[in-house]
Parts: sequence; C-alpha cells; structure tokens
Amino acid sequence: MLHRQLFATVEDELTHSPAVALLGPRQVGKTTLALDIAAKHPGSIYLDLESEADRFKLSEPELYLSEHLDTLVILDEVHRAPGLFPILRGLIDRARRRGHRAGRYLLLGSASLDLLKQSGESLAGRIAYLELGGLTLGEVGEDKLDTLWLRGGFPESLTAASHARSLAWRQNFIRTYLERDIPQFGSRIAAETLRRFWTMLAHHQGGLLNVAQLARNLGVDVKTAASYIDLLCDLLLVRRLQPWHDNLGKRLVKSPKTYVRDTGLLHALLAIGTRDQLLGHPVVGASWEGFCIENAIASAPRGTDAYFYRANGGAEIDLLLTLPDGERWAIEVKRSLTPKIERGFHSACEDVMPARKFVVYPGKERLPMPHGIDALPLGVLCTTLRNASKTP
Repeated sequence: MLHRQLFATVEDELTHSPAVALLGPRQVGKTTLALDIAAKHPGSIYLDLESEADRFKLSEPELYLSEHLDTLVILDEVHRAPGLFPILRGLIDRARRRGHRAGRYLLLGSASLDLLKQSGESLAGRIAYLELGGLTLGEVGEDKLDTLWLRGGFPESLTAASHARSLAWRQNFIRTYLERDIPQFGSRIAAETLRRFWTMLAHHQGGLLNVAQLARNLGVDVKTAASYIDLLCDLLLVRRLQPWHDNLGKRLVKSPKTYVRDTGLLHALLAIGTRDQLLGHPVVGASWEGFCIENAIASAPRGTDAYFYRANGGAEIDLLLTLPDGERWAIEVKRSLTPKIERGFHSACEDVMPARKFVVYPGKERLPMPHGIDALPLGVLCTTLRNASKTP
C-alpha cells in the first residue's frame, strides 16, 4: 500500500479544525486516504453521497448527524448535497458549545470552486482546505520515476499490469469524466467539444494561455473558451501557473501558463502509450517540465505560492516558489544530462533575487554549478522542499 504524504497534514488539521475539506480529481485516492484516516479514529462513519443507501441515511441529516457529534464523519462527494453545509455549521457550533472544537467532519470533493463556494458561505472560520493530487515521486520512490512520468499519478493507472492497460484506463477515465462526471457538475458542454479543447491544451503544454486563439481554433467565443479553462482548472485537471509580478520597472509577461496537471492524462490525450513514443514526441520537453513542476509544488511547504517569471527581454524562470517565510526559490527545468544555464535565467535571478537557485535534470547526482546554482535530480529537489517545511 502506498502511503500518502498528505496523511499527516490531514490528521493535523483534524486536531485544529471542526471540518476539513479534501479536494482532488476523481480516482486520485481521496477515499482511500480518508479510510486510512478513519482507521485511526475508532467509531468513524463513512458516507458516500453517490450511494443511494448512504443518501437515504441522510434523508433527515440533522437528526442522523446529531447522533454522531462525538465521532469523525466522512462525507464523500459532498458537493452533491449542498444543503448539508448550513446543517453542518449548526452541528459544529453545537459541538463547540459542548467543548468539542475539532475533528468532526472530513469532506471529500472533486470540484474545488464549487465546493469552496458552497462551504465558504456556510462554514467560514470552521473549515480547512487541503488538495490531494496524483501520487508523487516521494510517495512511489525514485526507481519509479519513468513509469510515474509516463503513466501519471492516478493509482490505478500507475499500478496497471502493462503500459497498454494503463493507457486504456486513462482513456476510459477521460471518456467517463467528459460524458458522465462533468455533466453532474451542471456543465452543459458537449463531451467531444471539451475533449477537443482539453487536447488543444495538451498540445500547448506549458505555453502561455491565449484564450482568444483557443476560441478561434475551437470555433467558439472567447467567453465560452474562458469558461472551459475555468472548468478544467476547477476540476483540478489543468493548472494555470500565474506569472510573478513586482514593481521592477520591467515589461513582464502577464498571461498565465497552462499545464495538464497529470502527465498520464496529458499523454493519453496525445495518444502516447510508451516511453519511446514519449521521447520521440514534440511534447516531451514540456511534459517533463510539467511533471517536475507538479512534483515540486506538491512537495513544497503548505502555504507556498508558485509562479513563473518571464520578462519581455528574455529573462525567465520556469518555477518561482515563495515559501511561507517569504524566501524565494528559483527552479529551472532541463531534460539533459549535461544541463546548461541560459543567460535568461541569470538575468531573471538578478531581478527577483532568490535565496536559492536550482536546476532540475534527469541525472542521478547533485552537481554544484557556477553562480550558486545546484543541479539536482527531481527526487532530491522534492526532499529538499519537504525538509524546508520542517525548518523552524
């Protein structure tokens, strides 16, 4: 069984917050993690709101949940019952008056904005939010790097018996998401239209977002194309990496970059099923960049802000992390065993003055480079970021 690094964070939040919302795409492992948490809390109750039997238990939700004020209640796919949030607020406040201030409800959801809006209106000051992505390199081990990159971090895709079975799982996942899951969120978008849009983003992996161009290519208006982007980001399937801005007196790029967050889904959208196909595909560099960025962000201390930096004069940093203490780390991603640092990275570092500078490359050793730069494997970077969260 794979241990999720977020386990300790969820446990910690449950000791401080009456409710914790765990957000992540379907099939990413939220339920498994929640059941592992439940095993540490005797008497916990798990309710799947996609199950007719469990929904029946909540036909009188206040009455049912009032009988379990002293136990952890896990509500899976909670966005399907928005009427629960005001009831949970009342129950949390009642439990607080009895002296129970934390660890009452663990809420699992697949759509971040929808759940944030619903819960934020009713549970402000009573809920903490955590995001669970796909399996990371730190969770599966560095010996699985190539497999994780190719297949992505969805557990069933990663552990499939063969590359062909993994690709088939991801293709079915995409089809099911488009045809069944997304309509459940109230979005009336033709499945084939959204697939074409998602595939366009895959071909443009790591590129600057140009909504107008995407709209023209798809034959829709800009507002519609923007709503498609919002939906895929809301479902935690696409990342908009925002540009870093400061008053530097320079002309900086203001458009975000977009990444299909899971490289397994990226490769399935582009019909890439094997490592050889990936290495021969034009997306290989952008795929590796997105893979490294997602793993770095997942490994960074909670509260870290992630950006990229690009000035019109050519200065550029692939990933700029601002840690909770305000320290900046500049990270460049290279897919070469002999990484060379372009002048643009040095220029960008002069602009933003990062405390630490790294180049991630697919080698095995940590290599010191001129100008205070460390070249290191992705796994070492992720470990360094995780350790940063333990520094007082």
